[in-house]
Amino acid sequence: MFVQVTTSIPAPSQNSKPEINRRSAGFHPSIWGDHFLSYASNNIMESEGEKREHLKLKEELKEKLMAVVDAPLKKLELIDAIQRLGVSYHFHKEIDEILGQIMQVMNQSDFKAGSSEDDDLYTISLNFRLLRQHGYRISCEMFKKFKDKGGKFKESLIDDAKGMLSLYEATHLRAHGEDVLNQALSFTSTHLGSMATSLSNPSLAAQVTNALHQPVHTGMPRLEARRFIPVYQADPSHDKTLLSFARLDFNMLQRLHQKEISDISKWWKDLDFSTKLSFARDRLIECYFWILGLYPEPEYLLARRFSTKVIIFASAIDDIYDVYGTLDELELLTEAIQRWDINAIDQMPEYMQIYFRAFLDIYREIEEQMAARGKLYRVHYAKEAMKRLVRAYFQEAKWFHEKYTPTLDEYMPVALISSGYEMMAVTSIVGLGDIATEDSFNWLLSRPRIVTASEAIARLMDDIASHKFEQKRGHVASSIECYTMQYGGTEEEAVEELRKLIARAWMDINEECLRPTAVPMPLLTCILNLARVIEVLYKAEDGYTHVGKRIKESVTSLLIDPVPEKCILAGSG
Repeated sequence: MFVQVTTSIPAPSQNSKPEINRRSAGFHPSIWGDHFLSYASNNIMESEGEKREHLKLKEELKEKLMAVVDAPLKKLELIDAIQRLGVSYHFHKEIDEILGQIMQVMNQSDFKAGSSEDDDLYTISLNFRLLRQHGYRISCEMFKKFKDKGGKFKESLIDDAKGMLSLYEATHLRAHGEDVLNQALSFTSTHLGSMATSLSNPSLAAQVTNALHQPVHTGMPRLEARRFIPVYQADPSHDKTLLSFARLDFNMLQRLHQKEISDISKWWKDLDFSTKLSFARDRLIECYFWILGLYPEPEYLLARRFSTKVIIFASAIDDIYDVYGTLDELELLTEAIQRWDINAIDQMPEYMQIYFRAFLDIYREIEEQMAARGKLYRVHYAKEAMKRLVRAYFQEAKWFHEKYTPTLDEYMPVALISSGYEMMAVTSIVGLGDIATEDSFNWLLSRPRIVTASEAIARLMDDIASHKFEQKRGHVASSIECYTMQYGGTEEEAVEELRKLIARAWMDINEECLRPTAVPMPLLTCILNLARVIEVLYKAEDGYTHVGKRIKESVTSLLIDPVPEKCILAGSG
């Protein structure tokens, strides 16, 4: 289906010149039709009874969190469940206070073995993961007690499936040089695969299956919450108050998201890009899903709207540069965006005029909204990030038209920016509250390590998933071709080395999220979440370009199907 197709159309207003042969990737149309327009009439307001129930359950959970208990493990498990069920945004203050106290006690005691819980693999791993997730610099040395005299993890641990799973999840928070966690990842990955089918506990078996498919730390939090609800429900020890609250909160928030995407879908339909720019991918719903991965909370409605509109336009301009535009046309568009100049539109072909006019309108809308909030300066940074992205697109287009394959060292500085993730990192915080300061924007555009790491994950996972069909249609060389150009070897060897770079990039992100941080944690979390979305969309294939069963089910679970009263337990596919 996705093969090179050439079309010949006259150059606009230049009928005396030769026809222009244009490439087309034959992208499939949106699989959603007008489905999301139907939510426009949805009443997103909760009933008085629903609001009262939500508040009542929330207060009960706060009391449970702050209650003094004799078993610290129960408190850790409650925090973990709250986070995995996607409702921790209601309890940030309480969770921070509890974990801060735990870290203080650990610093004072140096976490020496003493109590029976100190020697428990499950408890230590859970404790480590929760503290690392919150930026605490907890040492991984504690895991050495689970190794034998030969320096290998004890074979007896294989009998502890719950502990092995907890250790496996903890390893994904590892930083550079933490060899014990690298060894633990290899050890747990090897043995958990054979455990999943033999476990008698269905909840634990589902957790193992899900974790091997998508570890908690690298998954989209809201999607992971939707998957975890039935798993948690199947656990006989689940907290009924928390389960009820998580189900109610998910469905209430889903209705808000449905109304948002309905409004954005109307805007998109009115633009009629699926007809006017039919060569480009029509992926509005997938773009909203992408942005939902950054910040699903109710207060980020404005940020979601801005970012969704910008990312769908970034997708379209990517297709203009990669597939449709001639080099002369692309030079016109690049210069026009660098000058941000509407007057340049007269020199553009008709399809590009349609795009450029709507493109400028988006930023004009953002300017109006930000000016009303006294934060107009933010739009300048968003524009600068978009200009950088377009320059990178143009450089890649020149390489393609010149039939030039760069080395990996030449390719990566350009390809990191063309991943779009610097632009998205900057755009994603434009609509946030006061936490996004001018210093934050300057920091982002200084290309800190967490940004370049998220770009590397995006670029390399995209290339690994997409390069075969992209090369068939005609596309700039990917990191795979560039690697073999520079280092030789086979495609499989190149992919193996690039996956090592992805693993190192995740360690960069983990380290950048450790305290003290360069900017407030919510801003870092946006960048972390960008990397998580790529993990979901490009894990096995390019799920954005070719929307198949896996991504369709993910979107449906977040934006169409509410959580039922009784969920069916199933592992991830």
